[in-house]
Amino acid sequence: MFFSWYKKFSSQPHQPFFTSGILFFILFMSLFVATYSNILILDSSVLTYHAYSMIFVIFIQFFLGFLFVVFPRFLVQADIETKVYMNLFLLYFFASLGVFLTLIFYSKGTFIFQILMLIAQIMSFKLLYLIHQKSLIKVKEDTKWVLIAFFSGLISHGLFIISNLDFSFSYLISKFAINGGFYLFIFMIIFTISQRMIPFFTTSKAPDYKINKSENLLTLVFVFLALKVVLLSFDNVKLNLIVDVPLFIIFTKELIRWKLPFFKVPAIMWVLFLGLYWIPVAFFISIIEGLMAFYDPSIVFEKAVIHTLALGYFITVLVGFGTRVILGHSGSTPHANNFAIFVFIAIQIITLFRIFTSFSLNFGLNYMALLDITAILLIFGLLLWSSKYITILLKGK
Repeated sequence: MFFSWYKKFSSQPHQPFFTSGILFFILFMSLFVATYSNILILDSSVLTYHAYSMIFVIFIQFFLGFLFVVFPRFLVQADIETKVYMNLFLLYFFASLGVFLTLIFYSKGTFIFQILMLIAQIMSFKLLYLIHQKSLIKVKEDTKWVLIAFFSGLISHGLFIISNLDFSFSYLISKFAINGGFYLFIFMIIFTISQRMIPFFTTSKAPDYKINKSENLLTLVFVFLALKVVLLSFDNVKLNLIVDVPLFIIFTKELIRWKLPFFKVPAIMWVLFLGLYWIPVAFFISIIEGLMAFYDPSIVFEKAVIHTLALGYFITVLVGFGTRVILGHSGSTPHANNFAIFVFIAIQIITLFRIFTSFSLNFGLNYMALLDITAILLIFGLLLWSSKYITILLKGK
């Protein structure tokens, strides 16, 4: 019976990776709540148990599940063998579980599983790179940028592990690694997939829609994001204006140019559109933060920009893509019923609540309580979505 289930569960790459991703997302968010509520005392910093786990443990597993499906199709290559991606999945799962448990019980051992996670990511990069190299198609721009972003992530991940050695400027290295991992690794991978797949999906729902993307879009975005990562190292929000203004203009102009047909497509598509629009909103908030630093540096923005992107863009797109892929690859028609629409809208409300929580520090409100509420709402939303869609993955095809 187990072998029959395992064969179905492992029949498509997204099934094990999405399942693992959502499981550890819930676990690490629960760990975050327990720590901030003083239920649990950890030796590690928030950079490790929250930022590191989100970037290098959780989000990448979701999007690898997607990449292992679409990369061969983008490049007209054979599907990845089940044994290959399942070996990687098991390594990711074991490393993720090790990071989670050692953070709670023996933080000095966490670096061992971080190294295992890095090895899993190096192996994943090599696999995707070989598929890219074998392909004879002439235009491989999108897969090239996925690989560049992935390689940037390997560097950032390695730097973060090195920062665990606790030398004189290790904290600066860890912050640089987290910023690099967030913008050049996760953001860049998700945006590269988004700008390829969302317009393509749109044409299937609105046949008269014409894809109209700018040339060199990914090059421009990567260059400015790389500069942003460097400027963030100076801990001076005024400097962020140098890159945030161009990035806001680039993304706003691009979305206007795309002319996404909000009112001509079903919910399974407009939720992906919503996710994209959180990008310029985030950079606009960052611009305001930079300008306010000239006027009144005491105004606190906390991590509003990061969480606007992480919740508003990453998770919205993750849930949108995840719902579509899970239904499509299980033999069902990709659609969003009332349940899915409720979850989509809930994610947007949680994003707004998290932004409000960031600014609550300026109004004398109970920031810690609001933070806990936001995290608990997110956990509840993930559990709710999982109750419908992860059960489909666990059944297998």
